[in-house]
Amino acid sequence: MKKNTLVLTLSLAVMAATTLSVGAWRKAPEADIVDTAVASKQFPTLVAAVQAAGLVETLKGKGPFTVFAPTEEAFKKLPKGTLEMLLKPENKEKLAAILKYHVVPGKVMAADVMKLKNGTAVKTVQGQSVVINNAKGVRINDAKVVKTDINCTNGVIHVIDTVILPKETR
Repeated sequence: MKKNTLVLTLSLAVMAATTLSVGAWRKAPEADIVDTAVASKQFPTLVAAVQAAGLVETLKGKGPFTVFAPTEEAFKKLPKGTLEMLLKPENKEKLAAILKYHVVPGKVMAADVMKLKNGTAVKTVQGQSVVINNAKGVRINDAKVVKTDINCTNGVIHVIDTVILPKETR
């Protein structure tokens, strides 16, 4: 009897510890896309651009959205003066179009992307499509996805190494 009680107690302890670990691993997101980007401190240029384009409320909205977030290095790859020009108030619409080109409606996780046929075109919020290549790593147009599945309350963020530009802004 004592042996059975000991086995039962140990089993319950292991189950509880496992449940807590799995629960923490699958922790629900606590913030929307904008607040997640701000809190991470990895995307100051992207956050500044979203603010300048007047898209904060949109990206804090219900969604869901999939955002391909350029790294700081990605913004540095733009031709000299491009970012400064885009951040000017008179270029708000152009900046908004570029940022919306980085957003796909719906929550598309990395596992979903891997199920797509290589070269699949996906329509962005901006209206044009991006091409997803998943043969050797994942690329969105010419941008390499460097981090995936940053889960948010209203979607997901995937980090890319290049700012992607819609056709009329290239």
